[in-house]
Amino acid sequence: MVYRLTQNFPRRELFAMTSQLRRAAVSISANIAEGAGRNSDKDFAHFLEQGYGSLMEVAAIFYLALDEGYVNSNELEPFLVELEMLAKRIAALNRSLSISTSKTPFARAKSLALDPRPSSLD
Repeated sequence: MVYRLTQNFPRRELFAMTSQLRRAAVSISANIAEGAGRNSDKDFAHFLEQGYGSLMEVAAIFYLALDEGYVNSNELEPFLVELEMLAKRIAALNRSLSISTSKTPFARAKSLALDPRPSSLD
């Protein structure tokens, strides 16, 4: 969906916002996959946190794109709903791991509101 939403961005953004959005979107699944291949839940949690960070980056840049008029709210809203669902899935997967703490304050409620907790990676 990121590629479709960025198709009509101005050409001047091709190597800036468009490129950054596409790389961050790819990074979400790439980090989850890399973490799944690690040998410990602590390592997996670290890569889930990286993927979650990339997801937040995608959302933030799309809000900037909305502000600049590169995308309209009717196009963006369904995508943001998908991002929120993915964020919840990543958070649930992270909570299912056998580690007591995590670096990223994953959402614990219905919204993307963050609930800080101690880090296992410090």
